[in-house]
Amino acid sequence: MPERLTEMLMDTWTPLIILWITLLPSIYMAPMNQSQILPSGSSTELKRLTEEQRVLNRSKRGWVWNQMFVLEEFSGPEPILVGRLHTDLDPGSSKIKYILSGDGAGTIFVINDKTGDIHAMKRLDREEKAEYTLTAQAVDRDTNKPLEPPSEFIIKVQDINDNAPEFVDGPYHATVPEMSVVGTFVTKVTATDADDPVYGNSAKLVYSILEGQPYFSIEPHTAIIKTALPNMDREAKEEYFVVIQAKDMGGHMGGLSGTTTVTITLTDVNDNPPKFAQSLYHFSVMEDVALGEPIGRVKANDLDIGENAKSSYDIIEGDGMDIFEITTDVQTQDGIIRVRKPLDFETKKSYTLKVEAANVHIDPRFISGGPFKDTATVKIVVEDADEPPVFSSPTYLLEVHENAAINSVIGQVTAHDPDVSSSPIRFSIDRHTDLERQFNINAEDGKITLATPLDRETNMWHNITIVATETRNHSQVSRVPVAIKVLDVNDNAPEFASEHEAFLCENGKPGQVIQIVSAIDKDDPKNGHYFLYSLLPEMVNNPNFTIKKNEDNTLSILAKHSGFSRQKQEVYLLPIIISDSGNPPMSSTSTLTIRVCGCSSDGIVQSCNAEAYVLPIGLSMGALIAILACIILLLVIVVLFVTLRRHKNEPLIIKDDEDVRENIIRYDDEGGGEEDTEAFDIATLQNPDGINGFLPRKDIKPDLQFMPRQGLAPVPNGVDVDEFINVRLHEADNDPTAPPYDSIQIYGYEGRGSVAGSLSSLESSASDSDQNFDYLSEWGPRFKRLGELYSVGESDKET
Repeated sequence: MPERLTEMLMDTWTPLIILWITLLPSIYMAPMNQSQILPSGSSTELKRLTEEQRVLNRSKRGWVWNQMFVLEEFSGPEPILVGRLHTDLDPGSSKIKYILSGDGAGTIFVINDKTGDIHAMKRLDREEKAEYTLTAQAVDRDTNKPLEPPSEFIIKVQDINDNAPEFVDGPYHATVPEMSVVGTFVTKVTATDADDPVYGNSAKLVYSILEGQPYFSIEPHTAIIKTALPNMDREAKEEYFVVIQAKDMGGHMGGLSGTTTVTITLTDVNDNPPKFAQSLYHFSVMEDVALGEPIGRVKANDLDIGENAKSSYDIIEGDGMDIFEITTDVQTQDGIIRVRKPLDFETKKSYTLKVEAANVHIDPRFISGGPFKDTATVKIVVEDADEPPVFSSPTYLLEVHENAAINSVIGQVTAHDPDVSSSPIRFSIDRHTDLERQFNINAEDGKITLATPLDRETNMWHNITIVATETRNHSQVSRVPVAIKVLDVNDNAPEFASEHEAFLCENGKPGQVIQIVSAIDKDDPKNGHYFLYSLLPEMVNNPNFTIKKNEDNTLSILAKHSGFSRQKQEVYLLPIIISDSGNPPMSSTSTLTIRVCGCSSDGIVQSCNAEAYVLPIGLSMGALIAILACIILLLVIVVLFVTLRRHKNEPLIIKDDEDVRENIIRYDDEGGGEEDTEAFDIATLQNPDGINGFLPRKDIKPDLQFMPRQGLAPVPNGVDVDEFINVRLHEADNDPTAPPYDSIQIYGYEGRGSVAGSLSSLESSASDSDQNFDYLSEWGPRFKRLGELYSVGESDKET
């Protein structure tokens, strides 16, 4: 305890001693022409020298202040004396007044205006403000006139060790690879101290490890953390918690300290090989498993993580290397065993494989530690499954002649049950592939028979599907395609390739080829077609024509003489027998039509009709017909044109000049309503002839002349409206002089029994002033109001 107290006292008073030593040169070694900070009064010699310099030299100010020092964090019962200001102009008569201004003047620092003593009134902190700049001036106390110019000086706050080191960026996290050598760099930490780094050792820091040894070390001055133990294994311990201390005063006793934590994580390296959890694996699989299906998984564990734990699997030995394959699951790092080829329990019941797992990424630094791979044995047992029947061939090709007899056997399919139980098989035809039911199959032995006749010329190929089903388990079904080819037999006679019609010129020469014909045969012999042509036996000595077989299997028709005439015989018929070379041979008779025609000197056919013989030379019948058609067309156009012009110039209805029904009469005066008949005289629109009901027409001439009808005058209480309309309609329908177009019929009669009479102003002959609207009051309130409005309107007009 006494040692600790002594150390604290030394830390406190050491700056004061240093301050006093610092002030001595400024107090006692200042130039003689300057004012000084004096602990007591000045000597006579100094005054004499000052007066001599005042006489010999130009006038200067009598005092200049140096910097002062004050200790931070000092607190006591009374303000601390910082220093004293004094000028040699002060005779001691208290006529000089000292004034202080600047940073903290009057608040932090206070000056005695008589003695010049400066006191610090508050506790100072160097970390908040390290120095203060102030200005001092001596003035006359009575007049406040400055005796000398103001002088500026600085008060510096002396530092003490009152701030502990701090790790601003802490706590820290760092990583280092596992298995690193001693001295491998991990990270660097940094602490800061708010004390003055220039004055004393208050900010001189030293670093050390409080926790984390012996795994890590730290450089005392650089704060670099390094590994201290070799071969630290992440798989044994992955994370370390290290406590770092920073201490000021160079690490000596009495210094302040701060701590931080560093979490150091070992990163993984590939220093561990994969290892199978077991050396032997057993799996079982059904023989009918689909190709590519997984049958089991194996796992090689790796203590490493990430990329260093990735492994690849392979089958390196075994009797099923071509039957099975193994792949890697990228998510779980498992080895998945799959089937590559079909399994057969009856052929092989078990397989033995040797599987290897190897690391994908190998670190060369640790390759000497041994192979980074492991092996395991896998035994696979194949279990029996109820398999569908198996055909003896994957496809069948059968041949049958098209003249094969019904129910004849055209082929056979066979199948068997591969299971040990060997169930019997039943065969059938998928009728979706034999819609016409042309074939049948024996359900027991699989023999295919013919159900309907075949025709190669209609369908040369038939593709059907045979179904084999186990009798014990109908769900076990197999299918096989069967292609049936229909073979050709000579059952079609040859015939002309097309309907030929030959043309013979009247001026033809003997031996001239009239026509070359060809034949076709629907059959398809192996050696190709060869046709024989001949005339009917009774036509062998035909006096007009003969035939000649060509090398290209065609036939030429030749004329025996010249001088054929259309007037004598226009058409000749020549029957020709065509035979093939099949077995048995087939033949048919086709007739060739030969027409006699008129030809030009070059042999070009011009006309083959007998009546065309009398036409003038050089002008054919077609040309005459074309000319006649043009003439008729022109005549029709002229007649239509004249008719249209006549109808356009002459009106259909004869009317007088006074008929203004077609005229347009314009007026701009608006009428007063339905009863306003004075605004416009409608009588000008009436046709005088129309009043009598007769309008003579000029476009037709009636067979019977009717007398003009007397128009019915619009009598308000004459006949019924329905009867009136029917009469007019009957007259219009039976009048041949009535206009065929729509016309306006004016009916001024409103019907029998109407109290109001006609509501139209077109036939009204009375003026508005003659009308009485009193009868409207009998129709109801609304019509009564309407009558009053019209009555008021009439009264206003009279007024």
